[in-house]
Amino acid sequence: MKYWLMKSEPDTYSIDDLAAQPRRTDHWDGIRNYQARNFMRDEMKKGDLAFFYHSNCSEPGIAGIMEIVRDAYPDFTSWDPGSPYHDPKSSPDRPRWFMVDVRFKRKLKRIITLRELKQHPELGSMKLLQRGNRLSIMPVSDREWRFILSLMD
Repeated sequence: MKYWLMKSEPDTYSIDDLAAQPRRTDHWDGIRNYQARNFMRDEMKKGDLAFFYHSNCSEPGIAGIMEIVRDAYPDFTSWDPGSPYHDPKSSPDRPRWFMVDVRFKRKLKRIITLRELKQHPELGSMKLLQRGNRLSIMPVSDREWRFILSLMD
């Protein structure tokens, strides 16, 4: 099993939006960065767990936990000219972008803020905290995952 951190702007799609979906499950679409896509397509697997991270908001941070419930498959939003994620270079026979299905596991009692995460030297090598790293999907090590879980108690 691997661990991940997946970012979404809460004004666009929040942990509460995921929790409100039928079966608390939805597809994670709109990834338009090749490195993030490669993580999703090549490494993310059914059964992996991910932190749901609220980004680009007044208090960015980890808002909850979700499970990957379907391996990567072509992101059909890239073929829809009406979608904000449309990419004319992607097609059903030559997909450029992928998505996974995720299921809500739990919402945290409080958001573990980016500011708080930065205060812990134990997380010094975490990709999220590296200068200039703006990826929307990134791996989280087993050690980092367990440490962050300890902050939730």
